[in-house]
Amino acid sequence: MEMIGADALIVHLNPLQEACQPEGDRDWWGVAAALEALIRSLNAPVVVKETGAGISAPTARRLIGMGAAVIDVAGAGGANWGLIEGQRATSPADKAHALAFADWGIPTARAIADVRAACPEATLIGSGGIRDGVDAAKAIRLGADIVGQAAGVLEAATRSSDAVVEHFDLAIRQLRTTCFCTGSANLQDLRHAALQSP
Repeated sequence: MEMIGADALIVHLNPLQEACQPEGDRDWWGVAAALEALIRSLNAPVVVKETGAGISAPTARRLIGMGAAVIDVAGAGGANWGLIEGQRATSPADKAHALAFADWGIPTARAIADVRAACPEATLIGSGGIRDGVDAAKAIRLGADIVGQAAGVLEAATRSSDAVVEHFDLAIRQLRTTCFCTGSANLQDLRHAALQSP
């Protein structure tokens, strides 16, 4: 980490992808102990994220207990590795196996709410299907400290750097409008806004 000047390390957990890939690594014995040893050996924060199937409350508690600094729930709603691996598979059996998991995972909203309730002091990233500023506002209201986004940004990046700036400008505008419409002066207030209109 020192060699590249990294401020933190992000470790992603991808059990569904590994299980659905014919070449996937299904030997996860000792992974938890190795992850804890890594976290405790580094003099930098470690972010642990899922890759589209969500992190459960018990798993989040365990990760925080290991010393993880940040949890990224990466819930169901964005990239789905069952679907992706099913489309990539060449054999009918591998395709059928992976596609059976095309709707697998903890929905992002549920993962955020559950992990926040289980780990109230944790720093929490809400990602997985966050497409715009309204989705970002919902994630913050449910308990996310930070919001992650991929698909919309990647699509914009294929066009130009200006398109990426426009994408974020629009998301910020939508987030501000959500704050305005909920009577929230700032993101801290948004955390306590009503979950639905009267």
